[in-house]
Amino acid sequence: MNRSIGRVGAVLIVMFGALFVNLNVITLLQADDLANHPANRRLIIREYDIPRGPLVVGEEAIASSVPTDGELRFLRTYPEGTRYAHLTGYYSVVLQRSGLERALNEQLTGRPTEVVAQNLGDLLGGANRPGNAVLLTVDGEIQAAAEAALAGREGAVVVVNPRSGAILASYANPTFDPNPLSSHDRTVIRDAWDELRERDDQPLVDRATSELYPPGSTFKLVVAAAALERGFAPDSLFPDEAVYDVPQTTADIRNFAGGRCGADPEITLTDAMRVSCNTVFARLGVELGDDALIRQAERFGFNRAVPYELPTATSAIPQELDVPATAQSSLGQRDVRATPLQMALVTAAIVNGGQLLRPHVVNQVLSPEGQVVRGPNEGLWTGASGDARPLSARSAEQLRQMMIEVVDTGTGRAARIDGVTVGGKTGTAQAAGGPVVWFVGFAGEDAAIAVVLPDEGEGATGGAVAAPVARQVLEVAARRTAGR
Repeated sequence: MNRSIGRVGAVLIVMFGALFVNLNVITLLQADDLANHPANRRLIIREYDIPRGPLVVGEEAIASSVPTDGELRFLRTYPEGTRYAHLTGYYSVVLQRSGLERALNEQLTGRPTEVVAQNLGDLLGGANRPGNAVLLTVDGEIQAAAEAALAGREGAVVVVNPRSGAILASYANPTFDPNPLSSHDRTVIRDAWDELRERDDQPLVDRATSELYPPGSTFKLVVAAAALERGFAPDSLFPDEAVYDVPQTTADIRNFAGGRCGADPEITLTDAMRVSCNTVFARLGVELGDDALIRQAERFGFNRAVPYELPTATSAIPQELDVPATAQSSLGQRDVRATPLQMALVTAAIVNGGQLLRPHVVNQVLSPEGQVVRGPNEGLWTGASGDARPLSARSAEQLRQMMIEVVDTGTGRAARIDGVTVGGKTGTAQAAGGPVVWFVGFAGEDAAIAVVLPDEGEGATGGAVAAPVARQVLEVAARRTAGR
């Protein structure tokens, strides 16, 4: 009998010990994870007692908190509505957070891990102190120009400063109004959410960073970079053919207009870029080989997660390509995919002398007292090898000059701006739903751009459709960045 009681006692001791350990693990080790878990709404309810810090563009708050008389003490508002929606995201009692509201939640609530003093202040009773202000790198006039240039059409515009990697504009259509989603009325929130989710045009998707498109002939910049790095020159000559007979397949490659690209039997690399000669770049890609093409794309950031404050899709090129796939990939077709952000970064690397920079949209985080909590997360975007230079300074300058030729006398003439040095590359990719048209380029040394329009209909080209959009934005960007 005593032995049985002892066994029961031993089991109870073990069970109480396990319970004690489990409670301590939850309390001490998992408390933060559980508190911040998306399913735990108590945290976000508690956050409504805090005057959340603003998101600021220039001197304008594009997201701010206003006091209310309700149970939730502060309401998040977005004065510009749709213009910055994919950047700001929403702050919702039902849907919780998205965009920068989610990515920068610690900073906006005034509890950043970078500032121990603020955390200590929370512990000492200052938990309701105002949150930090987040100053963005976005230029309000350039963002407005991107919105106006797209004019309600499906597509995206990204503008980046090639010297720093700062995002000057990031706008995508269709867009949405975050104000109803941030209401305190749960019925309003759910109705607005259901309407957005049911729309076929997917306004919640940020086409600037989260949608992948075939880059078309804008990818010829990557092919040209690989060629220049391997000893080719801007004046290197190639056969000017109406048709390139691709090895190992009967699917030959033709030029856009169906004929040859020039009047002579041979054409230079510069002129092939200027008129976007498919047969030359398909041949060049095959000559370089799939490994060289893939490695060059990866040096520009393909097949790598972008180090950005917001979630982004990863631009990609297959790790292995047979000869026909290499030829087609050299034209930005087949399985090559890129975001507008990625192609803007490729262009920026060419402009700044061959360095790949980390994109960033946060310029500063300021405490309520005006002290700098943190600065921009700028710097080089290094690969696994630690290298952040996709191409040499010499190759970058040669490629930059080739892009200027594209705009001066080639397919990108619609992007010309009087008195401003503009370079670029047009692209028209064939996709299942019709052509996807592109323009990537730069104005001066302080603004690189990528424009994509995926739904312009048959016959649309990058030169005719995307280049004018880029010109409209770059005119404002050139004026705004002059002298910076």
